[in-house]
Amino acid sequence: MVGRRTVLAAALGLAAGCARARPEPAAPEAAEPSPPLPSPSASVTAPATSAPPSREAVLARYAGQRPTRWGTDLPGVVAEVPDGALALTFDACGGSGGNGYDAALIDTLRRHRVPATLFLNARWIDANPGPFGELAADPLFELGNHGTAHRPLSVTGRSAYGITGTADAAAAYQEVADNAAKLAGLLGQPPRWFRSGTAHYDEVAVRIVGELGERVAGFAVNGDAGATFTADQVARTVAAAPPGSVVISHFNHPDAGTGPGYAQALPRLLDAGRRFVRLSD
Repeated sequence: MVGRRTVLAAALGLAAGCARARPEPAAPEAAEPSPPLPSPSASVTAPATSAPPSREAVLARYAGQRPTRWGTDLPGVVAEVPDGALALTFDACGGSGGNGYDAALIDTLRRHRVPATLFLNARWIDANPGPFGELAADPLFELGNHGTAHRPLSVTGRSAYGITGTADAAAAYQEVADNAAKLAGLLGQPPRWFRSGTAHYDEVAVRIVGELGERVAGFAVNGDAGATFTADQVARTVAAAPPGSVVISHFNHPDAGTGPGYAQALPRLLDAGRRFVRLSD
């Protein structure tokens, strides 16, 4: 398993997956054969299926709590999976510059029968009803919650890459809950995983996600540097991912090197016997 401290944090740029601009440095932490789909692993526990507490109950519980940590690598943020598998995750950020759809990348995953977890922002869903419906109907993919306005998840307004985070516990709750409700209405069941815009959190916000019945997805390998890598850079980075890694990339920039890079990397990984899982597997 890779160490959480090996996370290629945002020095490689997650926000660029939406803005396609090189981000500012991250805020430091304070204190062809088609393999079968993997069977579920008991090592990754699913969130509880009981109804989450009300908004009022959550806000009362976290009122006045002040976080002491900030970043991409916090307790409760999942960056590894068991048994040496790889968990490929792809974000669709939505909004200005982020509403594209990399159909070629999705076709590459389908052609090789490689499962993945796709994190969808509310704005991307609204802009792409057709692709959303196709992805929702495909059991190869698990759809996760990428937030309502694509903000870092904070209870104090912390920023990452120049994107202002949610201002308080109420805003953090709404960033998660509103898109969760959208996805539940469209899918018939709530999402099981959440990743914030920029993948930055404080520890209070992480606990709020848990209150809403979702787990927080981090990453151990940044596969496309916010959709700014060339195809060769993507291919080298993804092919070198250590066993057990959660890999983050983007599928909302069809003009980026992400799709061609995965087209190069996946045959190499499959030939080497590497196994792929969705986060809930």
